[in-house]
Amino acid sequence: MTADHDDTPGSAAPTSSLLVHAVDEVVLGEETAFDAGRLTVGVDQAREALADPALAAVRVHAANPGDRVRIVKLLDVVEPRTKGPGKPGMFPGFLGAPQPDRPRETHVLRGAAVMAAGALPRNQEGVVDMTGPAAEVSPYAATRNVVVEFDRADEASWEDVDAALRRGLLRLAVHLADAAADAEPDEVEEWPAPAAPGTSDLPRVGVVTNLQTQGSFKDVYVYGRSFSTSLPTLIDPFEVDDGAIVGGQFGHPGLRNSTYMHCNHPVVADLRRRHGQNLSFAGLVICPEPVDQHAKEHISAHAARLCAAAGFDAAVVTKEGGGNADADASLKMDRLEDAGIAAVGVFAEFAGPDGTGPPLVFPPRRATAMVSTGNYDLRLDLPAMERAFGGDRVDIADADATDEMTLPVATVHGALNLLGWGRLTSTQETEEAA
Repeated sequence: MTADHDDTPGSAAPTSSLLVHAVDEVVLGEETAFDAGRLTVGVDQAREALADPALAAVRVHAANPGDRVRIVKLLDVVEPRTKGPGKPGMFPGFLGAPQPDRPRETHVLRGAAVMAAGALPRNQEGVVDMTGPAAEVSPYAATRNVVVEFDRADEASWEDVDAALRRGLLRLAVHLADAAADAEPDEVEEWPAPAAPGTSDLPRVGVVTNLQTQGSFKDVYVYGRSFSTSLPTLIDPFEVDDGAIVGGQFGHPGLRNSTYMHCNHPVVADLRRRHGQNLSFAGLVICPEPVDQHAKEHISAHAARLCAAAGFDAAVVTKEGGGNADADASLKMDRLEDAGIAAVGVFAEFAGPDGTGPPLVFPPRRATAMVSTGNYDLRLDLPAMERAFGGDRVDIADADATDEMTLPVATVHGALNLLGWGRLTSTQETEEAA
């Protein structure tokens, strides 16, 4: 299936292609291989990808949908992607220098993911159950997962462990995708770059995405560098397809945007699909999420000016994290409205277990359009599992990792995803239903 849109006759926007290889199962073996939807992970090759002086040992597991497996203390998740064996260009800044002239074709193992699980400072506990109620609300319960556990080397700093895991996961993701590069893709998705202003009469709709930038273990990287000191930046989604944005923040599991989610940015994907039909996709602006109020105001004002300069008529504002991150989104929404740009925010609600509490920590004052990804405080009863990867205990539940437990949906990874993944729907209540 090809999704190919042209904004106007004669448009010369460069097209990027995702060559999608569907993965139905992941298993462990001696050599990495891909055949008819089955991904075999060479265990020794996986360990080699993670080899680093900061890591004393690495253990590799496979977890498929329906397995009675619980993954705990999850860190980042990465989708296998590659330009082809030996070809640079993926995850620029980490696995090589950014190359703007690189091929605009990327192989994707859709349905597969690699993830690290284990203890790191500031890693708020969370779970992924591969079956049961938690599986229904997490994107990573539907992926075929390669789970990496690790031991810290003696005297290695936690910062070095964090960096080693990040580089190792990215290398492993490319290694796995390389195995499918010679196979015929199951689908090809073709997307033009965002259209320039004045090339269409359709409303120009863009995305403003906040990246959490609150120090070590709560940071996001763009081209291999912390985005914490940057100003809002207009970025080609093609760069994001290839992993220019890499996750490195470990707070709020339900609200955490993994590298996997950044590469697949659901709001961007939806606007791309609708481009040339009922809207013109205007582009993606990424912004840091600073801590102090003055910096939040400064970043929000600059983001609105940038969106106006790019000709946005409307923008969907996404964020990462909870609490003060509400302010980052709300301030930007108000600034956009002040600039004449219609703003829609994507938020999770903090409404208490019964859903009756005030839903936002810091709501917008002038903007009024918002989308809810769910209630952070909703409780889930999770059944016992046969195995657990990532640790022996879930401390927040004071339970062994395989035990049955009750947890808030906020602890399920990706359950309240603020980049737009989700299964919640809404319906208009009729007078009869009321």
